[in-house]
Amino acid sequence: MAENGTGSAFGKVLGTAGVVAGGLVLAVAACAAWLTTRVARTVITPVRRRPQNQTIHSFDEELGTVTLRATPDASMPGRFGLWWGSETSFAKVGGLIERGDGTVTRELERVEFGELRTGRARISGYYYLQPAEIGLPVTSVEIETDLGETPAWIFPAPDDAEPGRWVIQVHGWGASRQEGLRAVRTYHDSGFTCLLASYRNDGDAPESVDRRYGLGGTEWRDIEAAIEYAVAHGARSIVLMGWSMGGAVVLQTITRSRVLEHVTGIVLESPVIDWVDTLEYQGNLLRLPDVMTRAAMRLIEAEWSGPLTGQGAPIDLRSMDFVARASELSLPMLILHSDDDGFVPSTGSRALAAARSDIVTLVSFDVALHTKLWNYDEAKWTAAIAGWLSEHIPAAAPTDADASVGDPAA
Repeated sequence: MAENGTGSAFGKVLGTAGVVAGGLVLAVAACAAWLTTRVARTVITPVRRRPQNQTIHSFDEELGTVTLRATPDASMPGRFGLWWGSETSFAKVGGLIERGDGTVTRELERVEFGELRTGRARISGYYYLQPAEIGLPVTSVEIETDLGETPAWIFPAPDDAEPGRWVIQVHGWGASRQEGLRAVRTYHDSGFTCLLASYRNDGDAPESVDRRYGLGGTEWRDIEAAIEYAVAHGARSIVLMGWSMGGAVVLQTITRSRVLEHVTGIVLESPVIDWVDTLEYQGNLLRLPDVMTRAAMRLIEAEWSGPLTGQGAPIDLRSMDFVARASELSLPMLILHSDDDGFVPSTGSRALAAARSDIVTLVSFDVALHTKLWNYDEAKWTAAIAGWLSEHIPAAAPTDADASVGDPAA
């Protein structure tokens, strides 16, 4: 009996252990599934506010300086925007003045709005927030798309410029038209009319039904509409410029649109060339297990995952690998990318440049991070674009219709 009692007790212990172990397995699986879904949703959900990952230690109004924690962004030479106070305050900051023990002191050029205060902050590549800051004529227009009217800014070319040359700028993930304001002067001085477009779900343009990014797979339709608008208002040679995810949007546009007759070149700044490569890179930065990153990508691509991710249709990430699709590209292309980009790896840009050296010009940077190449070295950035435009973009061919084309605001 003792043996039977012992066996019975031992069996109960094993049974209890099995239940506990099974519960732990289920809990771990549920946690992994939740995290995977959250990662997938984060990739395709528009972000309205960026994390404040910098710290302001002090301001000195008399000297015109600001002292920040010495992060890679805060320590980089150049001029930037600085947000603080939960995005209620914004200033323009200039060059490095001093490096201290874990801090850097920079020139405080101008406080645009808000009150000086210490605490959490964010450094931005946005140096200009309003079109008027550029000091050039500008018009606000609405472009008709399949979702309704999307707003855009148009900076006309100089009066003495060759007519018909346009650039359409496409902003990136979590960004807006303001991202491209720093590039306007470069294109204007090269004789181009500059259109800064918005696209679905970016906070300015109409929302899609699912309110999710298509990572280029849906947004290209709005850029196609911008091309049609430009052509209707006199464009005869159009350059498409994409920033970050805007690069993926541009690449989708040139391989899916049917209104490309007047598109003559592409400029990509810190672009997403291959979404799989980019998402794997970001997963590694977040120290996610590879299996979780791959699972999140499968969710984004799955037909059945809509109720989990919120997306209206699956996204074919493999079709967004333009290294693999390099043979489909034919337009001259300028790529500007920094090898220390902490968001989109430069590996895709380098691979595409190697695969299509006949059409791709790659200008690389070392320490300019993500979409801050203009901020870090404006002279190099500007010279690269101006020189490439001069060499690769043909003169706009006039047509009989040009004489009847009205003002872009019409």
